[in-house]
Amino acid sequence: MRKTTDLKRRAATMLTAVATAAMVAIQPAAACTSFLLPTSDGESVYGRTMEFGFELESEMMVVPRGYSFTSVVPDGKGVDWTGKYGVVGLNAFDLPNVVDGVNEEGLAGGILYFPGYAGYAEAKDVDAKSGLAPWEVLTWALTQFTTVAEVKAAIADVSVVGVVESSLGIVPPFHFVFHDESGASLVVEPVDGALKIYDNPVGVMTNSPGFDWHLTNLGNFVNISPVNVESMEIFGDKIGSFGQGSGLLGIPGDPTPPSRFIRALGYTASAERVPSGIESVRLAEHIINNFDIPIGFVKPDDPKESPDYTQWSAIADLKNRRYYVKSYKDQVLRSVDLMSFDLDAKDLAKAPLTPMMEPPALAFPK
Repeated sequence: MRKTTDLKRRAATMLTAVATAAMVAIQPAAACTSFLLPTSDGESVYGRTMEFGFELESEMMVVPRGYSFTSVVPDGKGVDWTGKYGVVGLNAFDLPNVVDGVNEEGLAGGILYFPGYAGYAEAKDVDAKSGLAPWEVLTWALTQFTTVAEVKAAIADVSVVGVVESSLGIVPPFHFVFHDESGASLVVEPVDGALKIYDNPVGVMTNSPGFDWHLTNLGNFVNISPVNVESMEIFGDKIGSFGQGSGLLGIPGDPTPPSRFIRALGYTASAERVPSGIESVRLAEHIINNFDIPIGFVKPDDPKESPDYTQWSAIADLKNRRYYVKSYKDQVLRSVDLMSFDLDAKDLAKAPLTPMMEPPALAFPK
């Protein structure tokens, strides 16, 4: 069977780094926003942004059926598995794992940053052949399952183990979102060594705190509405709003995770439904554009660290198995049709997210 290459060597490097990780760790910020957008024909489109403080070197990647993986969890306590389904998505740091993607059955998902709250199991406490490194969870799910229900049933049998990722120099704090074509959504969060699993009725997720906190926080915004507020009368004088959007007065516009959660839900809940395909993809793109972070808008406390920015945004058409992406340097939305690939190929297919040539200047009529 085909095996991912160099993983054992990478695992050894990671284990060597564990002892010094706390002293030399890079502490990248991340401001990912993800959402599920229902369509008018009962399907769904999934969208997300990827923010980080330094280059993830992401590539577009297609994983064929039958590709075999070996977990980097130490002491032989990691999961070995062979994928059943083809997957298209984006990776990071040349890893053979996607950090976001969709499979041939319409199951999609993403890895989001979860700083200050993620707590993984320790390898010594994990049963043999049950452990996954944090960046392996999404690939494990997308290559083996077809629905959110299947992921929910199977993930209880694995443990997410704290392993240092060598490019980051830390154990990366992650949580995970999953969506399927039926509109079902799931959030999986490693906390205190165990996995907390939540059905996600709103389809939205950002970063810390945990998902249950974000749901509770919705109670602070029940007054917000896309419908304009009516004018009111005070001491005989009629007072009206200054213009359109008065029902949304108070919706948070800052880039913190709680505010982005509320804002993303506001967009997905109020947007007019359109059919699956390019119409819903373009609608998702309009929503994603509201979460784009340019370099310099969000700065870390330490001036030596790089500022957080939106490195890429991705959209998955779950009905048509098309995956779209645009990068910071190339804002044209480009697509990959998963089903056009040979999903019985032997090797991974990769393509860098290199910017296209500058578009020609507009020629105005004389």
